[in-house]
Amino acid sequence: MNPTVLISLFVFIAIIFIVGLWSSRNVNRKESTFLQEYFLGSRELGGFILAMTMVATYGSASSFLGGPGAAYTQGLGWVLLAMSQVATGYFVLLILGKKFAIMARRYDAITLTDFLRKRYNSKAVVILSAISIIIFLFSAMTAQWVGGAWLIESLTGLSYTSALFVFAIAVLIYVIIGGFRAVVITDTIQGVVMVVGTLIILVGTIIAGGGISNIMNDLVTENPNLITPFGHDGGLTPAYVSSFWILVGVGVVALPQVAVRAMSYKNAKAMHRSLIVGTIVVGFIMLGMHLIGVFARPILPGIEVADQVMPLITLEVLPPWLAGIVLAAPLAAIMSTVDSLLLLVSSAVVKDVYLNYVKPDATMRRVKQVSFGVTAVLGVLVFGLALSPPDLLIWLNLFAFGGLEAAFIWPLIFGLYWQRANKSGALASMVAGVASYILIHNFWPHPFGMHSVVLPVVLSFFAFVIGTYVTDRSRGKQQASF
Repeated sequence: MNPTVLISLFVFIAIIFIVGLWSSRNVNRKESTFLQEYFLGSRELGGFILAMTMVATYGSASSFLGGPGAAYTQGLGWVLLAMSQVATGYFVLLILGKKFAIMARRYDAITLTDFLRKRYNSKAVVILSAISIIIFLFSAMTAQWVGGAWLIESLTGLSYTSALFVFAIAVLIYVIIGGFRAVVITDTIQGVVMVVGTLIILVGTIIAGGGISNIMNDLVTENPNLITPFGHDGGLTPAYVSSFWILVGVGVVALPQVAVRAMSYKNAKAMHRSLIVGTIVVGFIMLGMHLIGVFARPILPGIEVADQVMPLITLEVLPPWLAGIVLAAPLAAIMSTVDSLLLLVSSAVVKDVYLNYVKPDATMRRVKQVSFGVTAVLGVLVFGLALSPPDLLIWLNLFAFGGLEAAFIWPLIFGLYWQRANKSGALASMVAGVASYILIHNFWPHPFGMHSVVLPVVLSFFAFVIGTYVTDRSRGKQQASF
């Protein structure tokens, strides 16, 4: 345990809590618009803040711990694979962009499920959406909590369970107090910390390794495959790497935690600025973090838990006071993603199910109580799941990504751009996407050498089109018979 490192970290966390308390004043002040404020920040995000909140939410434990851990194991091939994420912010705002924000305001939609409910007017679509969000985001949240616990364990020497408890308490109090505005404001702080932290750790790692040439020679000596595009064992085939363009590139538009950002900006100028800033920042962070994972291998050989590469290399190459500040970057990313996902799952329960179908006439005071309570209960449940961590948390995160994309990509895109899209098509697409994804993921993990998300996305596309045309045709026959 290093006191200097801990002091720097605790100062950062204290700043985050102060922001949360300040943001809670907005939540409490705006009683009449509690839902808009707590879950969407009253749609007031500027361009820079929008870019940073997308980056910080997407750049999670998977990017800062799981990604470098996988790169440590696989080599430069994983860096190439990870760079498909560069276009994430660009695709999200380009595909959803103005259309999604305009329609979300027209429908007064606060969540992605809210949008689907108004667009398709189907109870079944809403229930299936909420179930998909809860199931798959539980996996994503579990990955983040595992990452946070491992980071705190590496820094403090606490047991994994104790570290997980500390992380859980900090996040739950922070999110319950502040809501979405607290999330996006701290996302901006965390986004800046991530960029600076990535640069400092990368430079420190290169210096500690004796320069890039020396690091590359050491990698070749250990295993020549580490510097090829195919991974340490040749498993990263062109088909598998290319399929990640769907999983972490184009398909990200369907992630509810990212899509909700595209309905929260205040004007077109903010969106255009965010598109440019977000693309540059995501590209820099993804390249830097994954390179650090590879470059750390000669410096710290034989790390048993690859997800601990980032904190260990930071403590190795930087002075303690600087390491504490820099390690705020992965902790920031994890906290950012956890609070966003908690709010998203909470909104699925409260806004999409409770207010729509359980108690539509609930008072705002009651909605507040239920929102805070559901957020707390969800946090406790995720804590329980995180007690048994996976070997590499990136797989848990990518499983969640694939499931959400298979469920939502076509109902969202067709709902925006195809007038004939109807509830039958949306329902068929979601059922086909989720069911096929779970089956393929468990029984055929790499179909035709690709990631398991590709076939479900294709199947859900055809299910949507067929479902829409079949019901359109049957409806036309009924009208003709009259």
